[in-house]
Amino acid sequence: MRDWARKIAEGDARALARAATGVENRDPEALAVLRELAPRAGHAVVVGVTGAPGAGKSTLLDALARVLREEGHSVGIVAVDPTSRVSGGAILGDRIRMQDLHADPGIFIRSMATRGSLGGLARATGDLAQLLDAAGKDFVLIETVGVGQAETEIAALAQVTVVVLVPGMGDDIQAIKAGIMEIADVFVINKADHAGVERVEREIKSTLQLGTRPNGWVPPVIRTVATQGTGVRDLLSAIRDRAAHPRERASEAPAPPLSIDHLGIAVRSLEEALPFYEVALGMGAAVRETVEREMVNVAMLPAGGPRIELLEPAGPESAIGKFLAKRGPGLHHVALRVPDLEAAVARLRERGARLIHEPREGAGGHLYVFVHPASTGGVLLELIQENHA
Repeated sequence: MRDWARKIAEGDARALARAATGVENRDPEALAVLRELAPRAGHAVVVGVTGAPGAGKSTLLDALARVLREEGHSVGIVAVDPTSRVSGGAILGDRIRMQDLHADPGIFIRSMATRGSLGGLARATGDLAQLLDAAGKDFVLIETVGVGQAETEIAALAQVTVVVLVPGMGDDIQAIKAGIMEIADVFVINKADHAGVERVEREIKSTLQLGTRPNGWVPPVIRTVATQGTGVRDLLSAIRDRAAHPRERASEAPAPPLSIDHLGIAVRSLEEALPFYEVALGMGAAVRETVEREMVNVAMLPAGGPRIELLEPAGPESAIGKFLAKRGPGLHHVALRVPDLEAAVARLRERGARLIHEPREGAGGHLYVFVHPASTGGVLLELIQENHA
C-alpha cells in the first residue's frame, strides 16, 4: 500500500484531508489512492439529508453527529453548497455552522461546491463518501444543497435518505407531492416546537397512504427540535432500522438482459502472451492501446461475440501489476455489457453492492464501472455501457 493510502488507513486526518481535496479536484494520484483504499469501504452507514432551504439540515446534522460521538462512533460529514452562476464561487456555510465539531478528532467535515451539478450533489460527492467510508468512519452524513423538489440524486448514493420539512413555510404540500416524497426513507419535521407541526405530519401520513412500498417499509415521521437536541435519538433509531431493512427495488420490472463483453486476463508480457492467441488459436489482436489512467497496455482479441482482453502492467503502481504480484497471471475480471449503465449502477447501490469508483470513460471512449469482488462472489466485475462499447 502506498504511503498516502497507508496513512489514511491508520487514521491520519491530514492525509485524509489532502485526499479529499484531490478527489474533489479529480487529481489522478488522489483517485489512485481512492482505488487502493476501495476494498476497505462498505463498513459505514451512509445517510443523506435533504429538504428545503431553511429547514435546519445543518443544525440537525450537527446534533446527530454529537449523539453519534457520544456513542463512540466516528463520523464523516460531506456538506454540499451551491455554486454561484455569476462568480463561480460558493459560500461554504456549513463549515461555519458546524465549526464547533472541527475540534473533535472523531469527526471529519468537508464542505464542497456543486460546481454546476444538478440534483443537490457535486460530481465527486460519491467518491468522497467512499473515501470517508474507506478511512474507517462509522457513519457518513451527506447534506445536500437544499433545492427542494428536484433534489433526488442523494437516494442513489445514500443507504438512508432523510427528508427534512418544517412547519409554517407555506410550501409543505408542494414539497411532499414532488419526487422528494418518493425518495424519503425517514421524514423529519424539524422545528417541531413551531405552530403547524400537526398539519405537516398529517399531510405526510395521508400522502404515504396513497402508495405502497416494496418490502413493507413505511417511512416513519420523526419530530425534532435540532437546536435543543429533541428527537435526535429517535431519528438515529429510525436510521438504524432503515439501514438494517432490506432495500426496496426501484422498479418491479425485471432487470434488462446482460451480455458478456469480454474477459480480462492479466499477463506479464503482451509480446509473450500474444503468439499463443494469434498463432495457436488464430485470433488476431483487433486493438492495441495503452490506458494511461489505469497504467495498463491492452490487446483486445475478438472471439465471436465476446472478446478476450489481455492486460499488461504499464507501470509499477498499476493495479494489474499488483494483481500479478499477488496472484500471478490469470483471469482478472469479467466485463458485462449493459444497456443503461446509470440504471444498473442505481440498482446495485440499492442492494448495497460495493462499487470501486464512479462510472468513468475508458479505452475506446466507453463508460464503465467496476464492482468489488466482495459483492460478486469473488470475481472483479466490470459493467460497460452498451452503446459506448
